Amino acid sequence: MSNNPLVRFQNVQKSYDGKILVVKDLNLDVEKGEFLTMLGPSGSGKTTCLMMLAGFEPATHGEIYLDNQPINNVPPHKRGIGMVFQNYALFPHMTVAENLAFPLEVRKMSSSERQERVKRALDMVQLGAFGNRRPAQLSGGQQQRVAVARALVFDPDLVLMDEPLGALDKNLREQMQYEIKHIHENLGVTVVYVTHDQSEALTMSNRIAVFNDGVIQQLAAPDALYERPENAFVAQFIGENNKLRGTVTEIDGDDCVVQINDEAFVYAKAVNVGKKGEQSTLSLRPERVVISPNPQDVQNMFEARVLELIYLGDHIRTRIALLGREDFIVKVPNSANHAFLREGELVTVGWLQEDCRALDA
Repeated sequence: MSNNPLVRFQNVQKSYDGKILVVKDLNLDVEKGEFLTMLGPSGSGKTTCLMMLAGFEPATHGEIYLDNQPINNVPPHKRGIGMVFQNYALFPHMTVAENLAFPLEVRKMSSSERQERVKRALDMVQLGAFGNRRPAQLSGGQQQRVAVARALVFDPDLVLMDEPLGALDKNLREQMQYEIKHIHENLGVTVVYVTHDQSEALTMSNRIAVFNDGVIQQLAAPDALYERPENAFVAQFIGENNKLRGTVTEIDGDDCVVQINDEAFVYAKAVNVGKKGEQSTLSLRPERVVISPNPQDVQNMFEARVLELIYLGDHIRTRIALLGREDFIVKVPNSANHAFLREGELVTVGWLQEDCRALDA
């Protein structure tokens, strides 16, 4: 990381009751111009981090820096940070244009500059013609766009977004994800985004910090998180994942063998395992498993029974009984010849050693 991040959390802790830490010793740098998402289940500490950065919650311990300046004692309105919330937080008695002008009035900008900035911000979110409407006259997606425009209207260096798309329906959500992503790319503003929706995080972010129990479990680019999870929590939380539990019988560098149910041996990559004889969880993505593979092409090959076939358009979601588990999922691409698949039939399945990650138990 650079020596000059826009945001730095240094040994930050947060407790609401003086006993339980909701955020534990957080060290995190956010680079200028980055889109960083804090992702995790409810209660993992991600929103608390955002609220401390915004100034709505004090840190119990440690220091937060904005552009190299400590801000723990700076009140929220003096931090110069744009905010977008899930509930839009627009003033109902003001028009859209007045909502956008409000943060500019607070900053004592002239009337002509206010008008110019409001127009520019509304054009940016494709709502140029809506300036005279009240929030109640807009759809949910339009209101959320106004909230984004209001957060950007005073040219902040940093914009914080807390589950901003949570109230929208699926199609609108996906459309807004791309819009916010494009606004970020065009403006180069730094965004810290909080969500519990992993597909949203994968779509929008440069980097994702996966939170659990007040600790960052892994911080990486979206593709690295999905392809190379560092522990069982991240593997399970990001994308769909088959789990097999067993005992490590051999380790050779980053290759290992894990024994499942006394009878089967699986070749895997040793990512986060203990010693020989210790337990490990194997992580394997459903799209990496091949039905009826060529034996020369895979290191792992087993017999399985087809339990359920669900047609999902671009793939057939195939649930199989394998190595003592009945919840093992294979995604068979629709381009493959899936006509041979029948519920109840025996099939051979296989996968590469490098696609199978041996993680903590």
